[in-house]
Amino acid sequence: MGKIVKKQRPVNLDLQTIHFPIPAIASILHRVSGVITFIAVAILLWLLGLSLSSPEGFAQAADIMSGFFAKFILWGILTALAYHICGGIRHMLMDFGFVDETLAAGISSAKISMVLTVILAVLAGVLVW
Repeated sequence: MGKIVKKQRPVNLDLQTIHFPIPAIASILHRVSGVITFIAVAILLWLLGLSLSSPEGFAQAADIMSGFFAKFILWGILTALAYHICGGIRHMLMDFGFVDETLAAGISSAKISMVLTVILAVLAGVLVW
């Protein structure tokens, strides 16, 4: 029988000391924005169905969308979609070799996609309100 070796690995259970690099944060946010966009499709399809059902349904959908909460949700959906598109383009550029797969290029491309998302979020806010 073989000898059992117990590995002495460092264990860090203090989650406040763990700092993710910005490309990791960008990747996680890209996945989260994808889930938000997927859920938003159901909400937007329901609203579209309501608005197309009848003149009364259109009035009801218009009434729903006139509230601050609904506009805020719509802004959040548009912001998540904008981030998902920016992150997707970033990943595609990396996959096709237009952006190097180095840490420095990952950091700069993640920052660029986040700045573009902020700009698009402001534009979405102007569009919604």
